[in-house]
Amino acid sequence: MQTPTRGIHSSPIFLALTIFVTNATISGISSVDSKLFHFQIFESRDITLDSIRISAPGDSPNTDGIHIADSTNIQVTNSVIGTGDDCISIGPGCTNLTILNVACGPGHGISIGSLSKNANEKDVNGLAVRKCTFTGTTNGLRIKTWPSSPARLQATGFLFEDIIMNNVYNPIIIDQNYCPYANCPETVYLIATTAKHIIRVLNLVKIKDIKFRNITGTSASPEAIKLVCSKAAPCEGVELNDIIFTCNGDDEQAKNMTSTCVHVYGSSNGNVKPDSCI
Repeated sequence: MQTPTRGIHSSPIFLALTIFVTNATISGISSVDSKLFHFQIFESRDITLDSIRISAPGDSPNTDGIHIADSTNIQVTNSVIGTGDDCISIGPGCTNLTILNVACGPGHGISIGSLSKNANEKDVNGLAVRKCTFTGTTNGLRIKTWPSSPARLQATGFLFEDIIMNNVYNPIIIDQNYCPYANCPETVYLIATTAKHIIRVLNLVKIKDIKFRNITGTSASPEAIKLVCSKAAPCEGVELNDIIFTCNGDDEQAKNMTSTCVHVYGSSNGNVKPDSCI
């Protein structure tokens, strides 16, 4: 589709809407109890999704609200999303995405990834998440990559700003050991040459230039900030600026709030509570 689509309105949708378009505005659509993903955007550019309403039970699996991959210049604005999985998930190959004034909950938050599962994945560059609210979600702002990488890629240039968290279990999380299964053995790849070599493949996803600014609210766990990066490709240029969380747990949890950093390099500015680990 090459021409803009303005002001699309419809009755509730019960199956995923997959979008491959250029230069479009999609607004005023509601999606209720989709079987799996509600909206999927692939190989698209210059799209605005505005005033979208998505609803699914908090315990419904794989019901991502909006999934975006291999696309550029995508905006999601002024929307309300409640699901049993990610409110918005961002896959590989995305550039210049904006998420503005979105209310998320229930669900698993806004997630970049998971990344690095497949060998042909492309970088994710340029993401701005502003003026969003998370209520009762498992995660807030999350970057997740698999623990072993069949190819190198980068996740760079992210800004998370002016965010409110209400009783979120993992408000800020980078997880480069992501595995949704009960047992995730270390991945090895067999390379056949004149001799056979088994090569252990480490997580080579490079996460850098990630800014968290003016994020406040309540955490459902004492570990409000958790940044676990790859030993082989540490996170660089991570900024925590004016981050203030209180804990919704008991007095002991509230007293022992903490932040965790593993293989992270960056800076802290302004007030950061719990105390910054950078």
